[in-house]
Amino acid sequence: MAMTRKYGIVAVVVGAASVTAIAAYVLWGAGRTAEPAHRLRPDDARLTALGQQVYAAQCAACHGAKLEGQPNWRERGPDGKLPAPPHDASGHTWHHADELLFRITKHGVAKAANLKDHASAMPAYEGVLSDEEIVAALSWIKSQWPAHIRSRHDELSRSNGR
Repeated sequence: MAMTRKYGIVAVVVGAASVTAIAAYVLWGAGRTAEPAHRLRPDDARLTALGQQVYAAQCAACHGAKLEGQPNWRERGPDGKLPAPPHDASGHTWHHADELLFRITKHGVAKAANLKDHASAMPAYEGVLSDEEIVAALSWIKSQWPAHIRSRHDELSRSNGR
């Protein structure tokens, strides 16, 4: 009887460990290697053509027609907001993974970064641009970066960095 009970306990422990391992894989492991939901595609000519149009209509007024951003973009203005940063290789856009760039564009900086009371001049484009238009604009921006910056950004996005 004691031996049967011992095997029963072992079976329960092994079963619980298996369920825990499967849950950990699904929740953490599988998600880290999965394709990002909003992967940028700078080599997709159709998408980047759309992105160039979206960027010109929605982004260039602040971020510059040549992705140059506004002067003194690292210094807060009198209103407490930062000027629009450049999206070229001199800026920090490429330091953020695809998914975070998408969330910033769609939801705004404060919501995307989960910050309370963050003053930003960057509007949220949810309800203004479709998800495809956001991905297109970001893909066009990325298509303008030098190869070595694009490569570093690809690696960052693969590792789900921010």
